[in-house]
Amino acid sequence: MLTSLPHRVRLIDVGPRDGLQNEKQPVPAAVKVELVHRLQDAGLNEIEVTSFVSPKWVPQMADNAEVMAGIHRQPDVRYSVLTPNLQGFEAALKTKPDEIVVFGAASEAFSQKNINCSIAESIERFAPVVKAARDAGIAVRGAMSCTVGCPYEGEIAPERVGYLAGLMKSIGIQRVDVADTIGVGTPRKVQAAMEATLRHYALNDVSGHFHDTYGQALVNTLAALQMGVWNFQSSVAGLGGCPYAKGATGNVATEDVVYMMQGMGIETGIHLDKLIDAGVFISNALGRQPNSLVSRAVLNKRAV
Repeated sequence: MLTSLPHRVRLIDVGPRDGLQNEKQPVPAAVKVELVHRLQDAGLNEIEVTSFVSPKWVPQMADNAEVMAGIHRQPDVRYSVLTPNLQGFEAALKTKPDEIVVFGAASEAFSQKNINCSIAESIERFAPVVKAARDAGIAVRGAMSCTVGCPYEGEIAPERVGYLAGLMKSIGIQRVDVADTIGVGTPRKVQAAMEATLRHYALNDVSGHFHDTYGQALVNTLAALQMGVWNFQSSVAGLGGCPYAKGATGNVATEDVVYMMQGMGIETGIHLDKLIDAGVFISNALGRQPNSLVSRAVLNKRAV
């Protein structure tokens, strides 16, 4: 474990995709585009915009091409999309993403529930997608879910995380996310999952992705930070959840992560007030309050 913390962190906001994908009421494409614009205006330079999946399974993402076409892109921002198969990749390719995201689970049971195949079979499916993307000059990121706990198997051994990371590395995935999908992780368990991943990937190519089901997301972020991890994923207003993990709450709020980092003197490049405004915007559009303690505190002050 490092005795000194990173001087800066890079945040990937997954709110427009991971955060909105499970909303039951349709969110207009114009609202999604405006959210992306507000996030990049706040200083986010990596945004997970949408996914190219069957609208039968994820109807909220059926407007993927419209959303991608509506974005006024900035040259210093990386726009990523999730693509589960070659058909999805070919559709995504037309919208010129900077990066595609493929996904796998460290839990065999979760893999079967999520994509109806084993972990090894999922990697076989993704191999041609990764190759096609790399051949087209598009970066590839791998989302590793259930790295500390699974709703079906319970606790996940670090060896399973290492197994998945090794498989992803073997097919050319360039960087990976270590995700506590159901938010059951605690600092030491998260560090063990990170350690297993770092046997296959360089520190610069690993990010933390934590959910706040048990209120551990920020301390787990700190635990990863203490290892030197400086890439993290979060969701504006704490949006999100997992359709295959009953009871899992949203991603850690980007606002809360930025507030913590700023308080520690760690550079984020993000304007907190503008970020809070982005969270308020999307929360109002969804008819609820931001799921961010920082945002609620600031809004209470504004109301006084």
